[in-house]
Amino acid sequence: MGTLAPGVRAFLATESGSAMVLLAATVLALAWANSPWREAYTALWHTPAGVFLGDAGLELDLQHWVNDAAMALFFAVVGLEINREVTRGELRDPRTVAVPALGALGGLLVPVAVFLLVEGGGEGAHGWGVVMSTDTAFLVGVLALFGPRCPDRLRLFLLTLAIVDDIGAIVAMAVFYTDEVDLLALAVAGLLVVALLVLRARGVWQLTPYVVVGLALWGSVLASGVHATIAGVLVGLLVPTSLPRDGRRDDVAVHAFRFLDEGGAVREHAAERAGRAAVPTGDRLQRVLHPWSAYVVVPLFGLANAGVRLDPETLADAFRSRLTIGIAVALVVGNAVGITGAATLALRLGLGELPGRVRWGHLVGGAVLAGIGFTISLFIAGLAFDDPVQLERAKIGVLAGSLVAAVAGSLLLRWLGEQLPLCSPPNLPAELPPLPWRAPAGAD
Repeated sequence: MGTLAPGVRAFLATESGSAMVLLAATVLALAWANSPWREAYTALWHTPAGVFLGDAGLELDLQHWVNDAAMALFFAVVGLEINREVTRGELRDPRTVAVPALGALGGLLVPVAVFLLVEGGGEGAHGWGVVMSTDTAFLVGVLALFGPRCPDRLRLFLLTLAIVDDIGAIVAMAVFYTDEVDLLALAVAGLLVVALLVLRARGVWQLTPYVVVGLALWGSVLASGVHATIAGVLVGLLVPTSLPRDGRRDDVAVHAFRFLDEGGAVREHAAERAGRAAVPTGDRLQRVLHPWSAYVVVPLFGLANAGVRLDPETLADAFRSRLTIGIAVALVVGNAVGITGAATLALRLGLGELPGRVRWGHLVGGAVLAGIGFTISLFIAGLAFDDPVQLERAKIGVLAGSLVAAVAGSLLLRWLGEQLPLCSPPNLPAELPPLPWRAPAGAD
């Protein structure tokens, strides 16, 4: 019960490495935006770039290419991880998923309530979605610093919680942060989703059809007015992450060699096809996309979006703003109270358990760490605010709240981690068996 599946361990290792690159990109963006070359920073990300074929084409500035196109890869990886965990991972078992899922629900609703309470219903109230999501890379990166002192089950609990958080944030993006919708383009997107479902139902194991349909889906979703990154999520959720069980899969591993000549190259190609066919399509797609997402896309997103002015005047204005304070307080206090409270309720009601060596100190520290809301928080801030001043205040709130959550959560894990009792004590028998050795009669 205390070990992680190899797929989960590989995912966590990649996310942990990504955190270091993302941190470096964030520091670079902040340094650049506060240097004498800050105008070059702004000009770079507003440089237009396009792809054209004759009279048809698409032109966006570099920041939107990162946010709308490259980040679709990030959301595809999120969708793939959700897909895998639901079909054959930890999210299959209701008792395993109950505590982190309810904790995530608390981590969605309570921060939003805290934000709206602090913000007071002003112009910044539309930014409530900023406080909903946990940054998986930074969270896993901080946990990696604790090494074996951090139980594997705590990592799995927080990873599951972050996945459920991401689901909530994605739904909020699709429903509440879409202004205008082109119904024809949306209908085309719907047909392409059906095409993905047909590919999945027919047991198609090759990657190419899914990639081609996925690219067309991205274009149609972009044209529809719904944020284009939703296409990445849909592809991740619909690509099969397990092998078909009904025999419809082209069983290359068995039949590939029947009609081959003796040429070694031909046999080698067949062996490669056989090997690919034996690995679920979603796993192969994730192996391709996850390193690019973790080490290129997410750091590039941080570089393009974290460049906030931090001069005294800007900071003074931000921390007089209810928007900035509301986001920072909601990320730290809202997640701490919401996750701890909801997870405790689930444990007390017997809806699930946290096996392994997870203690109450781990739970509290992990709940505070879940307030690190960097990537998707900055992403939703860009969707919520067109006013540059409000957007800057929101970003400062995200940076401040995430920094406080990282430091406070680390300190709590270090001080309380092993001090409090287990969340789910092991079940002991009502009567302990007699000891194999008895003291002689009359002995003290």
